[in-house]
Amino acid sequence: MSIIDSVRNALVPVHREGYKFVAIFFGASVLLGFIADPLFWIGLVLTAWCAYFFRDPERVTPLDDDLVISPADGRVSSVVRMMPPPELGLGADEMLRISVFMNVFDCHVNRAPVKGQVVRKVYSQGAFLNAELDKASTENERSGLVLETTRHGEIGVVQIAGLVARRILCWTEENDRLDAGERFGLIRFGSRLDVFLPASARALVSVGQTAIAGETMLAEFGSTKGPVVSRRD
Repeated sequence: MSIIDSVRNALVPVHREGYKFVAIFFGASVLLGFIADPLFWIGLVLTAWCAYFFRDPERVTPLDDDLVISPADGRVSSVVRMMPPPELGLGADEMLRISVFMNVFDCHVNRAPVKGQVVRKVYSQGAFLNAELDKASTENERSGLVLETTRHGEIGVVQIAGLVARRILCWTEENDRLDAGERFGLIRFGSRLDVFLPASARALVSVGQTAIAGETMLAEFGSTKGPVVSRRD
């Protein structure tokens, strides 16, 4: 890797949603510095962590309508077949649910798992249980999108709050069209993303595997033939 590539990888841009938090952390560091010099340096480290938390790196997304791409960075915490949350309007049949858990060190920008049109956007108030618990899908505070795809029907993606996360951001609205890998939201300070897929989908990941938003292929419909074209974003 060249020096230029190394610098580019280190200087990952901060998402605009993080600007005010970085400013608050830095301002607090300066004020603490008037009390004691070591407090300034501790605050500066925390400011750097805040900027790192809100990082928004480019990703190279596979372009194939038969692939489902991870909507979040993190660890695959569950691959099961179960009924989707009723508010999504996806019916009562079991679907393939793949969950990705984000800790406070993961990138928290969320990306669309497939290409499609947003036909429903639903927000549900709820608890703030540990997002890794299975019941978090139906009991925690959450925000869901249902995407209508051209070939595989409706697919749901749900942002779920957790113990620490208290703010779900979703700037995508109904009738918007999203490309696979396109940014649609963010959860502050750790949580989980669920993807609900028709039963015909086949999981390509296992529990414990690390996923990268916009790049990792979570599942597929049918067989992918030939080379996969990608898009950098």
